[in-house]
Amino acid sequence: MTALANRYDFVLLFDVTNGNPNGDPDAGNLPRLDPETNRGLVSDVSLKRKVRNYAELAKAGETGYAIYVSEGAILNDKHREAYKVARPGDAKVATEKKLNPKDDAEAAKVRGFMCENFFDVRTFGAVMSTGINCGQVRGPVQFSFATSVEPIVPLEISITRMAATTPDEKSKREQESEGDERRENRTMGRKYIVPYGLYRAHGYVSAKLAERTGFSEDDLAFLWEALDGMFDHDRSAARGEMAKRRTVIFRHASALGNAPAHALFDRVKVDRVYQGDSHEVGDARTSNWPPARRFEDYAIRIDRDGLPEGVEVIER
Repeated sequence: MTALANRYDFVLLFDVTNGNPNGDPDAGNLPRLDPETNRGLVSDVSLKRKVRNYAELAKAGETGYAIYVSEGAILNDKHREAYKVARPGDAKVATEKKLNPKDDAEAAKVRGFMCENFFDVRTFGAVMSTGINCGQVRGPVQFSFATSVEPIVPLEISITRMAATTPDEKSKREQESEGDERRENRTMGRKYIVPYGLYRAHGYVSAKLAERTGFSEDDLAFLWEALDGMFDHDRSAARGEMAKRRTVIFRHASALGNAPAHALFDRVKVDRVYQGDSHEVGDARTSNWPPARRFEDYAIRIDRDGLPEGVEVIER
């Protein structure tokens, strides 16, 4: 595989319609939001999970693309495989509850095994010191929290269930609805949705950290593919319609980079559009406009004037 030679920074724009993009377990699974601004949030962990899930579907069984943090996985069993390679013929490796590298060379070998075999380890990094110690890996790819470009207003929707769980519950329902077909004692529940929200996340790819994990040009190409397709394979009743709308990538000519990431991100602007008029989000002239309910209510602009030397803009 070709080693990664260039730094990349990118802006990921995605939206949700009538869904909960990232429930907050500390708030009864309400959509995450910033309480001071009411802007919606989606955690970096949630975005990484979607990339992992896509990799499991698209690269199932392919060498080097196993997923370390997968549902139901026992992490120490995966660590043990690294020690079996590092210590061939050592019967104790299969039974010991705790294992630690004997020296720096062995530590590098077990870390190397994890990076080589697990896509998410060499991409996002991992802390692998859980009893059977494979050390820590700092990943070259990182995401920020995604934030909605405008405040959101989560809706609480009541839902009902037609089916009964027990014969007694069924009998009770029949008695209470007897003589009145409109009365049915259905189980009530709650569902939380965002009617519409456009979210923006920032991402970073470090070529220098990629050297340490083996993250390659092929891995980078697959990462872009995963960002393009991850929402199409993440459908659920809770998440409604989610779609990637735009990835704006800044490719640097060097491994260390040719411009600060924040200065490049500032070049990506989001405008509100209404009846042929357009102004940047937050402009006072949009205060009386109706709320956005589709992606076409926004327009994405990229300021290419005076782009720093050695920086290329790529849109997907």
